[in-house]
Amino acid sequence: MSKQALTFSRNDSAKFFKTLNKRVNNYFKENNIKRTGNWKLYTKAIVMFSLLIVPVVLIFTVDLPGWVQVICMMVVGVGMAGVGMNVMHDANHGSFSSKKWVNKLMGSSIYILAGNDYNWKVQHNVLHHTYTNIQGHDEDIDAGRIIRFSKHTKWLKIHKYQKYYAFFLYGLLTVNWAITTDFKQTFVYLKRKLSYGKFPNPATQWTKLIVGKIIYYAIWVVLPLALGFAWWQVLIGFFIMHYTAGIILSVIFQLAHVMPNTDMPLPDENGNMKNTWAIHQLFTTSNFSPKSWLVEFYTGGLNRQVEHHLFAQISHIHYNRIAKIVKETAKEFSLPYNEYDTIWKAISEHYNQLKVLGRKPSLA
Repeated sequence: MSKQALTFSRNDSAKFFKTLNKRVNNYFKENNIKRTGNWKLYTKAIVMFSLLIVPVVLIFTVDLPGWVQVICMMVVGVGMAGVGMNVMHDANHGSFSSKKWVNKLMGSSIYILAGNDYNWKVQHNVLHHTYTNIQGHDEDIDAGRIIRFSKHTKWLKIHKYQKYYAFFLYGLLTVNWAITTDFKQTFVYLKRKLSYGKFPNPATQWTKLIVGKIIYYAIWVVLPLALGFAWWQVLIGFFIMHYTAGIILSVIFQLAHVMPNTDMPLPDENGNMKNTWAIHQLFTTSNFSPKSWLVEFYTGGLNRQVEHHLFAQISHIHYNRIAKIVKETAKEFSLPYNEYDTIWKAISEHYNQLKVLGRKPSLA
């Protein structure tokens, strides 16, 4: 079944985005700085890769107690999510570096997360960033039948309990990437002829996907088995690593869009959206912890999703600087700027939203 074609409004009589874009451009021009990453980002990349690699090296080379190995694999998961948010994410948006080959290299770090760059770019760059929070188009709000993220999704009795089990299921995100998601997405995206940039040769994409999975499992499963670890140790370590990364990434993603203050708009019967694309982003996206250095450092600026959705090709290193411009411009044009002061407040509100969406529609 083909998707309904959507068209965003072109009616921005007040010229919000034109004004905002000019102000942001002036910021970079006046300060004579590039929109891409700098030494701060490259330093963060070293930190995140270290969190990912160093614990693995210790497990492979030092006779550690079992409980220490468990902690090490949790740290690996923290590093895996950190690489995804700080390195892979910027690179696959083309903002890690001004050099395309560097972005391509760093973007390939998604294979460390058990993902695939073609699938990720289509799902994230094309579908999510274009059709944010639009049911049937943005796959980030489609959790199948088990979790109801949108009021436009069919309600099932099991959703009454999602406030209890949703957070536990979040940890399975990258496990699904490693096992099934990539194969399903490649099949669907190639069939729909979706791409971010040049459409890939289907045979080449399938080859990259399969070879990537073989290499991935060779590193994370075959190698530790060859080094003498028992199969159950490898399985537990693999699960701990992925579950840690999955729950971090899932929670960060949901705090940006599945919140009480974000809209889930639908097009009219002709596929027309009420707002322009830029204004749509303001209504469907939310920030959190704007004053926390640690949250911003670790999440790769994904705590500032409003800025990211409006200027995805600007490195997150600059979001804290342009946030003031975005916030003031939105206020000037009487548009929303959704934000929660702390990550804990945002998590609490996301939990409340899960409760609301879990109620039977006639009672909600």
